Amino acid sequence: MADIIQLLPDHVANQIAAGEVVQRPASVVKELLENAIDAEATTIKLIIKDAGKVLIQVIDNGKGMSTTDARLSFERHATSKIKKAEDLFNLHTKGFRGEALASIAAIAHVVLKTKQENQPLGTSIKIEGSTVVSQEMVSTPVGTSISVKNLFYNIPARRNFLKSNTIETRHIVNEFQRVALAHPNISFQFYHNESEIYNLNSGNLRQRIVAIFGKKTNEKLVPINEITDVVEIIGFVTKPEFTKKKRDEQFFFVNDRFIKNSYLNHAVSSAFDGLIPGGVYPTYFLYLNVPTNSIDINIHPTKTEIKFDDEKTLYAILRSTIKHSLGQYNVAPVLDFDRDATMDTPYNFTGKSAPKPTITVDRNFNPFKTEQQNTINFPFKREKSADWESLYTGIDVRDIEVESEKINSGLFSEEKQNNKTYQVHNKYIVSSIKSGIVYINQQLAHQRILYEEFLENITVREAMSQQLLFPLELSFNKTDIASIKEIKEDLESIGFLFDKILEDAIVISGIPVTIVESQISIIIEQLLEDINNDIPDTSFSQLDIMAKSLAKSLAIKTGTKLDIKEQEDIVNKLFLCKEPSASPFGKKTFITVNIDEIDKKFNN
Repeated sequence: MADIIQLLPDHVANQIAAGEVVQRPASVVKELLENAIDAEATTIKLIIKDAGKVLIQVIDNGKGMSTTDARLSFERHATSKIKKAEDLFNLHTKGFRGEALASIAAIAHVVLKTKQENQPLGTSIKIEGSTVVSQEMVSTPVGTSISVKNLFYNIPARRNFLKSNTIETRHIVNEFQRVALAHPNISFQFYHNESEIYNLNSGNLRQRIVAIFGKKTNEKLVPINEITDVVEIIGFVTKPEFTKKKRDEQFFFVNDRFIKNSYLNHAVSSAFDGLIPGGVYPTYFLYLNVPTNSIDINIHPTKTEIKFDDEKTLYAILRSTIKHSLGQYNVAPVLDFDRDATMDTPYNFTGKSAPKPTITVDRNFNPFKTEQQNTINFPFKREKSADWESLYTGIDVRDIEVESEKINSGLFSEEKQNNKTYQVHNKYIVSSIKSGIVYINQQLAHQRILYEEFLENITVREAMSQQLLFPLELSFNKTDIASIKEIKEDLESIGFLFDKILEDAIVISGIPVTIVESQISIIIEQLLEDINNDIPDTSFSQLDIMAKSLAKSLAIKTGTKLDIKEQEDIVNKLFLCKEPSASPFGKKTFITVNIDEIDKKFNN
């Protein structure tokens, strides 16, 4: 029988590897930025066009590569970071696999220009689908410039499954923020479609956080600093009153490498126990420095997963450090409250005994003595008025017309209501129907009601707005501000009125009549998260997502106690909806139990 096992060609192997390394344009951005950092660059520029689908370019002023190194850098498993297996446990660089450039070159058109400081000319290499098109000497600045064009041009299925430009741009921004936060000593510039998104100067960690997330972030930060034999922890957490409904501002870095670790995230959350309500999350920027031989980062090609030698010890240290900082900066209540300096004994009275107070008593005072007159003289005397009945003497009450409201036997008339409703476990509304009993999920039913109301306000009729007495200013980072600008007209059609949109904040002067002012920040954050995660290409579908998001945020929650009128209002409005049987997210809003099914339960 003939042999059937054979070695794959290099270009096929590179495409297979690219499936793991390059998942979307943001993956390319991450790999190229990390290569620039490993090249000891002090200034890095990122240029993006059409969310990275057309162009991703990274320019750095690093040490560059020789002609031979430039050519070898596109070969699989060719790297300058490690030489033997033991080096995997002593890594001080971002990359080490030698797969990134080979994988990128297999699925895109790549142009590399690089030059070392002591060389008169640099090297330019063009590669298309792992095939070297040209290699020549060129005049170029010291450092490296790499352009990735037409990503996934030879894998149409992968290209077709990319999300919209808004979502892909959001992922690129997330990767850029992670790299920039890990290296505040490096200057970064970020341009998208020739518009400047970020221009970050080198500085300290606090300055970098404020530059990325806005000036208002500075007052929210609580510093963290702890040095032990196991780990060194520095960074910041935000004060409990500045928690958010989403987790997108939670950053863990281990040895200047961004990681995701649910176990350590739980340690941070547990440090805030009793300080924040459920459903919200603290923002944190935490940097852990540990010995390189105590971790293993060779878990996944993205290198965002790390295994620690002793996670339990890290958990305990991290939790106690955050608790200590929150107490130290008077964010959390502590047993040793600060004393009031105004209550201290003055120095010149220290050691002296207090004199006995002297008390004067009027022994002739009798509070029950009726003859005692009030000695206060008033400038006027009030005459005794006549009885109140005299005011209406001579008036026939039958001639008085009284304006009264017409009382109708309304929807919520309890005396004449036959189908009474009941609430079960503050979750379900139970009502009787002709065929049996209907159980309504109050939260899902209210979502359906609000969804159709918001959708009608957006698409059919103009929504009502209520003017705020004082304009409300809300802080957002630059990417959120860009998203708000895109959906500004849609928000105005719902009932929001914007006074102005600043670089890192928005000023709202009016809100929909169905929204309470205290809910605005939570609603907009949830709306941005929903739109950024699943924004479609058509404007109507975007309005649909907006209506769903608002309905989810404003619907009454499970556990809310409702009175009879509120229960009946939900029941009546639900069955006036166009699709009463399902919530906006496809879940059942009610179920019915026939009287025959109930009879069978008793007859068994």
